[in-house]
Amino acid sequence: MALTSKISPYDSNWPALFLAAKEQIAKAFGEELIAIHHVGSTAVPELAAKPEIDMLVEISAHRNESLRTSVLSELGYVRGSDLSAGHHFYRRDIDGVRTHKIHICLSGHDQIGRMLRFRDILRSDPILRECYQDLKLALEADNTGGIGEYLAGKAPFIDGVMQSVSTSSPVQ
Repeated sequence: MALTSKISPYDSNWPALFLAAKEQIAKAFGEELIAIHHVGSTAVPELAAKPEIDMLVEISAHRNESLRTSVLSELGYVRGSDLSAGHHFYRRDIDGVRTHKIHICLSGHDQIGRMLRFRDILRSDPILRECYQDLKLALEADNTGGIGEYLAGKAPFIDGVMQSVSTSSPVQ
């Protein structure tokens, strides 16, 4: 079972693809919209990634989900399973290849801070970024179970990084 797309070297066009997608999807959220962030590996310069633009949409409420789903559907997005309470997921595939993912979280949801912190850590730490890239490439090479297996393989690394951030305190 293959991954949704193949990991490729960093592409300097990914930020522009994010901005274009951000502009397209913003209309689906109306007054609920607080922010749309570029997250995931395509948001980290110099990091190899599956070329799937990850967007994190922070909203004030899940008010008109049917209208949101309709607008996103017109743009080619399909609603996936909720990843947790208050964390909705949409995906966009073209010719069977995943191109975009949208995480929609209520303001204050713990995944907002987690996704942004992990992205920023990778942006600022070239050694950690390289270790993460090596892990992803190894997981892709050994993958027989698809995206679930790939995500499960990355989870301990991400959890370890996030745990070290939450337990470290600034020296005063």
